[in-house]
Parts: sequence; C-alpha cells; structure tokens
Amino acid sequence: MAWLFLLISGLGEVGGVTGMKLSNGFKNWKGTLLALASGAVSFYFLSRSLQDIPISTAYGVWTGIGSVGSVLLGMLAFGESKNKSKLLFIAMIIIGVAGLRVIGGGH
Repeated sequence: MAWLFLLISGLGEVGGVTGMKLSNGFKNWKGTLLALASGAVSFYFLSRSLQDIPISTAYGVWTGIGSVGSVLLGMLAFGESKNKSKLLFIAMIIIGVAGLRVIGGGH
C-alpha cells in the first residue's frame, strides 16, 4: 500500500501545482481550493508512505512524479513547448525515479 500512497501523493502534487496555476495568484477561489485540497492530499499520503518507504526514496519518487506530471500537464493542457530536449530530460527523471524504486524499496 505504501507505493500506492506515494503515487497518490505525487498525483496530489500535480493537482496542487495545477491549482496554483489556475488560481491566478490565489485570486481565483476555485484554483485556490484545488491547490489547497490537492496539497493536503499530497502531504497526507506522502506521510502515510513514509511509514514503510525510506525518506530518501519516497521524497525522490514524490518529486519525480510531481515534476514529470507537471511538465506533461503543462505541455498538454497549458500549451507549453514540446521539444526533444524537454522530453529527453523527462525521460531522465523517469529513469531516476524507477531506479530509486528498484534499489530503495526496503529499509
């Protein structure tokens, strides 16, 4: 369950960043509410995952999910640039996160 909690936490991180983008500097209440709710979900499930996953692994995976998810969402939903270099670096983050998962699953 810890890895599922960590995945949910990472997705909450993406939701939080998206909410901040949509909040227009916290002037739009719907975006602000999304940011706050997603942030709460993210931190709650991160804390649950830390009961079984080492902090070094969990934090790396959490930030990786948040980073990759935010970049992909930016490209797909907000019209941000899609270029080969950006995709290469996203792939590198994914490889790093997968490596942490492989080597850091236990205590």
